[in-house]
Amino acid sequence: MATRKPAPPAYVCMECGWTTAKWVGRCGECQQWGTVQEQAAQTGILRRVGPVAPTADRAARPITQITTQDAPRRSSGVGEFDRVLGGGIVPGAAILLSGEPGVGKSTLLLEVAAQAARGGRRVLYASAEESPGQVRLRAERTGALHDELYLASETDLATILGHIDEVKPQLVIVDSVQTVSSSLIDGAAGQPSQVREVAATLIRIAKDRDLPIIIVGHVTKDGQVAGPRVLEHLVDVVCHFEGDRQTSLRFIRALKNRFGPTDEVGCFEMTGDGIAEVPDPSGLFLSQGATEPGTCVAISLEGRRALPVEVQALTVPSNAPNPRRIVHGLDSSRVAMVLAILERRAGVPTGSLDVYVSTVGGVRFTEPAADLAIAIAVAGSIQQISVPRTVAAVGELSLAGEIRPVTQAAQRRSEAARLGYEQVVDDRSKTLRAALGDVRARNTSRRSDRDIPPF
Repeated sequence: MATRKPAPPAYVCMECGWTTAKWVGRCGECQQWGTVQEQAAQTGILRRVGPVAPTADRAARPITQITTQDAPRRSSGVGEFDRVLGGGIVPGAAILLSGEPGVGKSTLLLEVAAQAARGGRRVLYASAEESPGQVRLRAERTGALHDELYLASETDLATILGHIDEVKPQLVIVDSVQTVSSSLIDGAAGQPSQVREVAATLIRIAKDRDLPIIIVGHVTKDGQVAGPRVLEHLVDVVCHFEGDRQTSLRFIRALKNRFGPTDEVGCFEMTGDGIAEVPDPSGLFLSQGATEPGTCVAISLEGRRALPVEVQALTVPSNAPNPRRIVHGLDSSRVAMVLAILERRAGVPTGSLDVYVSTVGGVRFTEPAADLAIAIAVAGSIQQISVPRTVAAVGELSLAGEIRPVTQAAQRRSEAARLGYEQVVDDRSKTLRAALGDVRARNTSRRSDRDIPPF
């Protein structure tokens, strides 16, 4: 009797599930490198799985009989973090916090852990990247010492679970998921299979015990969360912590939130003593000196927050065949388009000038609502006209020189009025030429009208 030959081993992509008969370095489906691994051989033993009667507490009920009082939110002690989460941390929630290296993720979560401990909750901070001594040094510098804050330096998932059973915390922070590995899965820490297993186990613990868990995730070169995409599907909340290393300002945004909105933004400032909340950041992006030609305030929208951002422009005559265009904090392609609209539709010559455009405070302002402020700032720099401090500009420019309305214009105008701006130049001016005329009419420069070239 002929014996059946064993089936050749199959290889599967840990990212998308693509299979192949032989190992390859790059997945033929998702084109990812290093994700194809050998699939475990099947034993051929199939077990019949019958229906299981649900327990009384897990029985299906009409949705109208289910209340949300079983999952009350609890404040983390950090107001800006609670704002992004939708009002606080929900019991059993799995929160993923990502961000570039060195942006301050660990500092933020250590502050969250300390504030939760001061609020009477026991917190377990499991650091797989630093030793307890290193975390203690940072805690001393930032004032995050508390007896209810427990530290553990572990890279093994089973040991972390043992710490959870022993400490019995009410909040767990794991820093980070890419450095923790499970002995039940082959491969080194950080591989897709390991990340998936570690995250799935932690989330299962969170749901079974109503224990909120915050997981730190690494990012790739293009800013995406590292690891398999299923990691973002498994967790309840995905937050991104961002900021320029050259400035102290930091923003946290919710990319996914099952318990609240995803359009909230939390603002923080990195200081020598750690991280501090900025409940009202309206004054961070404005200059404090006297009004100079080439400046204009725009109203930016960060989530649900309307923030004033000052746009500054400097123009210098150039003899070079290709004048320079230096942009910081704005979209360089939109600035180039605005310069072309200025010259073609408003008669403001820009072709022979070096143009430098920047925002104050290092904030990035890339939405189309900045077009009108850029145009007014550049025109004011060329014509030496100062825009009053009481004037703000909001509007998107079309190639025909028309001012188009922007999203949530009413909220921007109301925020401008609250901050003391008497006039908002927007799409009510219809065209760019008319808007420049409105600004010129409110010009408070000491030069006489005959000395000011018309726009």
